[in-house]
Amino acid sequence: MPEDAGAEGYPMADILRWPAGDIAAAWRRELPGVRTESIEVITPVWRIAKLLADDRRRTLAELGIDASTLDLLSVIRRAGPPYELTTREITRRTLVTPGAVSQRVARAEEAGLVARAPSAASRRAVAVRLTDAGHRLVETTVRRLLAHEADLIGGLEPGERAALTALLARLEETLQPPAR
Repeated sequence: MPEDAGAEGYPMADILRWPAGDIAAAWRRELPGVRTESIEVITPVWRIAKLLADDRRRTLAELGIDASTLDLLSVIRRAGPPYELTTREITRRTLVTPGAVSQRVARAEEAGLVARAPSAASRRAVAVRLTDAGHRLVETTVRRLLAHEADLIGGLEPGERAALTALLARLEETLQPPAR
């Protein structure tokens, strides 16, 4: 948990003092018959997501990179050699719009982190390749970010992490729209 999560003045500090079970019980008291089973799952997940998002924003700011640039560089780096993807493939893998990918690529290219070239796969496709500077930045950032985030979950035992991973994957699966 972020150092300031319980500190006075932190926006979530007071909220974290209200256990989700108490919130569910209050709604059962105030609106008898209302379904409250979601509160004790969704409320902590929402709170954790907020805490982690705030922490990641602060950490990336300290590392000197924004989330969208890290996302772009990471998706290309994870693709493996030659560390190049078409803009269409980047769009598919990042789940952002083609316009957003174009803007991200342009900013990263201007910063010397990626280079664009015609793709060998198609005459109309544009390939985006990591530069040496892009490699160094993404690798340094990912190493430091993942070490930090491993520390955040360090209070969980390996078995607890495995169980939580499985439960979160199952919840995510149930939230997916049905395949057409």
